[in-house]
Amino acid sequence: MTHDHDLVLRPTDAQTRAALAPPPGRTGGDLVAETLRGLGATTVFGLPGQHALALFDAVGRSDLRLVPLRVENNAGFAADAYGRVTGEAAPLLLSTGPGALTALPALAEAAAASAPVLAISSQVPTAGLGGARRGHLHELRDQAASFREVVKSVHVARTPSQIPSAVAAAWQSALTAPHGPVWVEIPEDVLRAETVIPQVTGVDATPPELVPRPELTALAAHWLQEAARPVIVAGGGVVRADAAGKLKQLAERLNAPVVTTFGGKGAFPWQHPLSLQSWLEDRHMTDFLEDADVLLVVGSGLGELSSNYHTFFPAGRVVQIEADLGKLESNHPALGIHADARLALQALLETVGERPDPDAPARVAKVLAEIRARIDAQDLALEQSLLASVRAALPPRSPSFWDMTILSYWAWSAFDARHPNTMHSAQGAGGLGYAFPAALGACVAEPGTPVLAVSGDGGAMYSIAELATARQHDLDVTWLIVDDGGYGILREYATEAFGRATATELARPDFTALADSFGVPAATTTPETLTADLKAALAAPGPSVLVLNATLRMFAPTHL
Repeated sequence: MTHDHDLVLRPTDAQTRAALAPPPGRTGGDLVAETLRGLGATTVFGLPGQHALALFDAVGRSDLRLVPLRVENNAGFAADAYGRVTGEAAPLLLSTGPGALTALPALAEAAAASAPVLAISSQVPTAGLGGARRGHLHELRDQAASFREVVKSVHVARTPSQIPSAVAAAWQSALTAPHGPVWVEIPEDVLRAETVIPQVTGVDATPPELVPRPELTALAAHWLQEAARPVIVAGGGVVRADAAGKLKQLAERLNAPVVTTFGGKGAFPWQHPLSLQSWLEDRHMTDFLEDADVLLVVGSGLGELSSNYHTFFPAGRVVQIEADLGKLESNHPALGIHADARLALQALLETVGERPDPDAPARVAKVLAEIRARIDAQDLALEQSLLASVRAALPPRSPSFWDMTILSYWAWSAFDARHPNTMHSAQGAGGLGYAFPAALGACVAEPGTPVLAVSGDGGAMYSIAELATARQHDLDVTWLIVDDGGYGILREYATEAFGRATATELARPDFTALADSFGVPAATTTPETLTADLKAALAAPGPSVLVLNATLRMFAPTHL
């Protein structure tokens, strides 16, 4: 009889020879690079700094592709997008103190959006740790404490021999459902130290599967099959779990209407007869969801935006499938199923039977018509035409990245993403400057595929330096900047709340001239020419910028 603890992986002859004769001059930085390669990484993002030079030197001598950006936070956004698009852990290399802290907003977005980012930071030499204040450059009393409440897990290596295990544990954590950012910290002297530790040739960091409990899925299947008016809310967890196909199967078997959250865009076909699309910030949709006698929520915590600013109060039973235990029943009582969305949907498909409901498509059409009538009663033709122009120009499989700007707020509700995992925004944490550097990360992930970034003029200024990155690496990104002379959405919010807006008007550069100074082709577009201009820009190799001078408005709020 063989027990698990009897199964020992024995080294191959090649591994034994490599262990006995490691290349000379290897350092702790090499152990990081070797471990990343052993785990399957091919690409790393980041910025060098004084304490991290040994790490970057090792990466430069490896076959890892290093994509350096100009600002640490932007490098974090690029890694975030790489992780979202590929489903792989995206290494982000940072230096100590200011360099590391500058990436905090990006890691907060990755945490909110469940993007697997593996941040690896240097630290002051070990003699300056443990409370000692030796005056090292970039010294922090407890650097890891700044990240502990943001990332999923913190891992520290204080000797070279600890590096492979720390990096592997972090990798596994980042890719364990729910995905998320993790933090590894290694002192400068440990990264620089020469090591006789053999080359890292075998690393196992396979994440465990988060399997649903069968008694819970059995009860959920019974409720759904017997329901009179079931509805499904599909969140970002469906996209991350690559479960859109299983969601469609289940919805069609149950004849259950499906609404996708803003993070779940593309999880269900937009034009499907059962598609409620994404109009979550609309009282008609809120009423429809409240009328459901069984609401199946998959991969969403029903947070502020998904609940129409917490004005949604379900009247029927709620079944919530969620990989993040902290989000399970965090907003509404439910039959909580702590599981990966794909595995839970598969369990439901294995249990639930056909549920005929010929009236379901008509009920979907009715609520969408009510929403359409409300939008049409407002003077919002420009905003809708711009979204239609973007959709017409963007290839169906091309990823798009949207900053916190008015056109993006429209896109959350009204843009047809066409396919899962093709529309991404910063609505997880809501920070500015996400779209363009994130789009660069997607370009690296999918070379040869045109990628679109959409920003306002305010958000664009956060990441303007990355035009140099786009040009240096000839990335196929088109950046659409909607210039309204300020923070447009804040202007609207402030005026509505206080009767005036303060600090929302901005001086800004001539974006086309600025892009041209970086060697990036740029032009001004108009609402009438946007489709043609976008098509041309997206079809051209390398980076490009389009500037649209337009002042947009949001549709009237319906959560009041």
